[in-house]
Amino acid sequence: MERPLHEDVEPLGFLLGTWRGHGKGSYPTIDSFEYDEEITFSHVGKPFLAYSQRTTHPVKGFPMHAETGYWRGVGDGRIEIVLVHPTGIAEIQEGTVRGTTIDVVTTSVSRTSTAKEVNALERTFSLDGDVLRYEVRMGAVGLPVTPHLAAELRRVDPA
Repeated sequence: MERPLHEDVEPLGFLLGTWRGHGKGSYPTIDSFEYDEEITFSHVGKPFLAYSQRTTHPVKGFPMHAETGYWRGVGDGRIEIVLVHPTGIAEIQEGTVRGTTIDVVTTSVSRTSTAKEVNALERTFSLDGDVLRYEVRMGAVGLPVTPHLAAELRRVDPA
């Protein structure tokens, strides 16, 4: 039996479902790249959305990156996000939800002793119809916050 969406995450309800698309990445210390992506937002009636993200190489199909975590609406148009990466990075982000646009910045980044140095991340998500676009900006390896990723995804399965 499907549970109703918790009122705390109703402002995030537009994210529910599975999204697929294509993105591009760059950073001053690496070669530019492209990727295919799938993101799923789901809920179980609690005051959070579960988030799962996977990218693959667009030609060869091998896995490139993944993230998993939770998105929480905390009232007054505010959002908190907790994400973990298999590369040894955990991030906490906070920000705003305005209509169908979300802007968040890291308040904390933790990493294992072997993880790449990442100091700051900023993300912007915006929905236009069934097209979800996002940008990720990153400060890492001694560089200031710089554009890193941009993608456009289409909803393929509503929740």
